[in-house]
Amino acid sequence: MYVIGLQEMNCGIMSLLSDTAFEDPWSSFFMDVLSPLSFVKVSSVRMQGLLLLVFAKYQHLPFIQILSTKSTPTGLFGYWGNKGGVNICLKLYGYYVSIINCHLPPHMANNVQRLEHFDRILEMQNIEGHGIPNILDHDLILWFGDMNFRIEDLGLHCVREAIKNRCYCDLWQKDQLIIAKRRDPLLREFQEGPLLFPPTYKFDKNSDNYDTSEKKRKPAWTDRILWRLKRQPPAGSHTPRLPASDFFLSLKSYISHMMYTVSDHKPVTGTFDMELKPLVCVPLITLVPEGLWTMEDMLINYFLTPDFISSSWDWIGLYKVGFRHINDYVCYVWVTDNEVSFSDELNQVYINISDIRETEDQFLLCYYSNNRRSVVGISNPFKIQPHAFLEKDPLDEAQPQI
Repeated sequence: MYVIGLQEMNCGIMSLLSDTAFEDPWSSFFMDVLSPLSFVKVSSVRMQGLLLLVFAKYQHLPFIQILSTKSTPTGLFGYWGNKGGVNICLKLYGYYVSIINCHLPPHMANNVQRLEHFDRILEMQNIEGHGIPNILDHDLILWFGDMNFRIEDLGLHCVREAIKNRCYCDLWQKDQLIIAKRRDPLLREFQEGPLLFPPTYKFDKNSDNYDTSEKKRKPAWTDRILWRLKRQPPAGSHTPRLPASDFFLSLKSYISHMMYTVSDHKPVTGTFDMELKPLVCVPLITLVPEGLWTMEDMLINYFLTPDFISSSWDWIGLYKVGFRHINDYVCYVWVTDNEVSFSDELNQVYINISDIRETEDQFLLCYYSNNRRSVVGISNPFKIQPHAFLEKDPLDEAQPQI
């Protein structure tokens, strides 16, 4: 999976109107890069200059359910979205995962305000009445963004000399986030990798030089990646010991990328290994192209699990392998419109493929559930060659080939 968060995107009125009508340029860029590698955009949420994107390999789509997307503005007393957080809450193979991208208040003196905004964003992620547990009971919270924490006490020269000599440990003790974690028990539950890279702010644009303007802002690790695994209650004398957790996350790398110069920040990435024992192993829908083709139609079999509740707004899409997002279909059919037959488990529907030209490309079928707002079934890749599927019988009449 890829989780990508951006802050301070162009959020002028014309830009926002354009991005509402069309895909924003950054989303399009990442889809262009990742779709050839079989990654599909699963979900996204934007609030002014904040953007959060989640991509996954298409094989995982039936086991990812988007539960909610949410924006929490904290600027201008909570009414303006220039600061705040955006969240995607999902279930991954049955586990609850919350992903938060944030932009907290800037400047050295606003540390208390930063911590207040952090708490407010966390509190606002709870969704009542949807059967979703409190965010602190989620199996994983992944929280990152421009947190704007600064380096206290030390002067500009001292900080720059420590950076020049790569003595980053001399700066850790004065980092506001590290100090806050010592004092706040909840914040302490969020883990972070070691800061073994130079502070990522503030640089002159299009250079690797720290701020040379009149303000000469002191360098700081403003851009951070935190995570928190579900708290396990301690086993007491009257409480049986809990089984070992089946959900593991381990950090493999935590680095900045100094070669990028388009911003006054340097981007930061974290690479994780996630190991889990799936709580859900079988997709709700199993899709099988029947193999009965005509020049215009393809017959599809799909099997429902007993606990799946379908909707008249559910649909099946035909996609080329390498599709970018769920709306990137070649064609689609509402499951109730072209239904041929159905039973308690097996259903058959046909989809029109008359507009598809002969190609060697591979295709996939995806079943989209309106109730769950997610893909709940996906077929194996297959090829379509419409004009080769008709053979002529001795009477020169076209016959479908199976």
